[in-house]
Amino acid sequence: MATFISTIKFTEKGIQKIHESTKRAAAFKAAAKKMGVRVSGIYWTLGSFDGVIVFDATDDEAATAAMLHLASLGNVQTTTARAFDSTEMEKIVGLLKK
Repeated sequence: MATFISTIKFTEKGIQKIHESTKRAAAFKAAAKKMGVRVSGIYWTLGSFDGVIVFDATDDEAATAAMLHLASLGNVQTTTARAFDSTEMEKIVGLLKK
């Protein structure tokens, strides 16, 4: 499984219904599971972003489907990056020519 990190920003719609945010997060986690995505963390943050989602997906397509689903609800905008643990990074660096 590949790991992804998504930053989120609330839309106007999302901030107007902020009191529903934790319920929406739980619903997203359940929907993502049906798409082959395991959400390991959803965090609300201070600063440049309103939140962060950390998840593992079986492939890029499943990750994309989950993020498209979330965005289609209209409460948040997302920016997603693929994350690599140290074992994966060692493998990647090993591919570099010296």
